[in-house]
Amino acid sequence: MPGELLAISDLHVAYAENRSIVEELRPASDDDWLIVAGDVGEMSEDITWALTTLSRAFAKVVWTPGNHELWTPREDPLQLRGVARYQHLVEICRSLGVVTPEDPYPRWEGNGGPVTVAPLFLLYDYTFRTDPGLSQEEALAAARAEGIVCTDEFMLHPDPYPSREAWCEARLKETEVRLAAMDPDLPAVLINHYPLVREPTRILRYPEFGLWCGTEGTADWHRRFNVAAMVYGHLHIPRTTWHDGVRFEEVSVGYPREWKRPGHPSTLRPRRVLH
Repeated sequence: MPGELLAISDLHVAYAENRSIVEELRPASDDDWLIVAGDVGEMSEDITWALTTLSRAFAKVVWTPGNHELWTPREDPLQLRGVARYQHLVEICRSLGVVTPEDPYPRWEGNGGPVTVAPLFLLYDYTFRTDPGLSQEEALAAARAEGIVCTDEFMLHPDPYPSREAWCEARLKETEVRLAAMDPDLPAVLINHYPLVREPTRILRYPEFGLWCGTEGTADWHRRFNVAAMVYGHLHIPRTTWHDGVRFEEVSVGYPREWKRPGHPSTLRPRRVLH
């Protein structure tokens, strides 16, 4: 059976039910690749365990970090912060043969290929605002007034950058250069923890949470580059949407309380990316 390019995200393996999902994931073909679009877990040992387990099951694993991997929990023996924590996770991935945003983009030759598979690490900069007339400070104050504050504000440190938005700006510049250097004739699958456009966040139960869900700096990337599909997670609303003729796949598992809810569009198995 020919290999498939598959994707999943937001595994959150601190939960026993989600850990079981990872343990039971098996490819249909020895040639299947698995994209993991962030939020494997928070604790460094959990992240290592999950990526080790998946890399043993699939021919290749491609990972990009979510916000949870970048947290520095007080109880985690790994107390690295910001860029240092990210770089440490990259080295763990490399020791397992897992592709990261710091590695050359691999070329998928299986079903639906050939395509360039491009994992991105871009963060957010508070530009997904419910009211575009508000400043960043006003938007954050309005969110706090509604009781909406992302845990990142306490756990995701941008060191050595002065802020998360400054780190995001640096990642945008670096990534844009790499994408511009891709073969323009070869379609690409872009992978990021957050959607590249704001539209998928508009159905959030708490719209103010959109501040922590991406950046307007990527709003035209799916048009500027030859994109076959865009894969993301973070929102815990698995679904397919189309933007300017480009398919966006939200592939999150989410928390057990979410995917066990009647009517929830659960993604407990990896989704096929190319059709």
